[in-house]
Amino acid sequence: MNIQKWVAAVSVILLSVKFLAYYSTHSVSILTDALESIVNVAAGLIGLYSLYVAAKPRDKNHPYGHGKAEFLSAAVEGTLIGSAGAIILYKAIQTLINPVELQKIDYGIWLIAATALVNYIMGYFCLRTGNRNSSLALIASGRHLQSDTLSTVGIIAGLILLYFTKLIWIDSVVAILFGVIIMITGYRILRKSIAGIMDEADTVLLDRFVGILNANRKENWIDLHNLRVIKYGSILHVDCHLTVPWYLNVHEAHKEIDALAELVRKEFGESLELFVHSDGCLPFSCKICSKAGCPERKQEFEKRINWTLENISNNKKHELA
Repeated sequence: MNIQKWVAAVSVILLSVKFLAYYSTHSVSILTDALESIVNVAAGLIGLYSLYVAAKPRDKNHPYGHGKAEFLSAAVEGTLIGSAGAIILYKAIQTLINPVELQKIDYGIWLIAATALVNYIMGYFCLRTGNRNSSLALIASGRHLQSDTLSTVGIIAGLILLYFTKLIWIDSVVAILFGVIIMITGYRILRKSIAGIMDEADTVLLDRFVGILNANRKENWIDLHNLRVIKYGSILHVDCHLTVPWYLNVHEAHKEIDALAELVRKEFGESLELFVHSDGCLPFSCKICSKAGCPERKQEFEKRINWTLENISNNKKHELA
């Protein structure tokens, strides 16, 4: 939350510096940077509010918490970035057709270079904190700030070339190039936020989850299926069916569930909601059950089924043909 406050505050200052550079030079490529900074300010404020909402505990109306607020924030930010790119593209083409006299380019270069350095530092801290806390809002802000830095570096390179060659059309071409890049960045952020809103499966997270289960599998965990993993903000929601020996009593079966929960918490943190339905094994489960000394075994053990992303998500118990 504190980092997002700093992002919003510093973005306002950088916006003022970039518009000062634009009015001093009349460079459309500097205007490109300034318009993107408007998006930075709006996105910083929206991201700050989304983090405040996402941090609220679950309540009667939001039983899964408020984590999806970050997806909405990222969606708005992606839309704003894409819109800024379109406006930049329009203005750059217009200036290419009707060139404007430029002035004080060296002064503008120094001002824009200072903002690029500050943006990069802010982006680095946003990404580091966002990845550590699984905050989509902070990750989106960090990527946006660093992409803004890269675009600023490109704009500075174009301005330096323009300063030495005196070719005015370079200014518009640089603005067109980075207008397209900004639009692509906006699309990528928007695409990821929509995936979160629609609860699209996170295959990277699922692969890691399945790998941990295979590496720490207990003999009473005969089978695991119907796995669903969703991450809202910093909270991991896990649903699954765990097959245990049918003769375990309620307390014994619950110990197996507790062991599973402890394993997941150890790897993914304390912010976990685990919903496990325990199933009793059936005779066909014997072929895939390696439990030693089972008093109720009906068939010999043949093969342990290695859990994969595909078979662990299936809603049926595993069995050998």
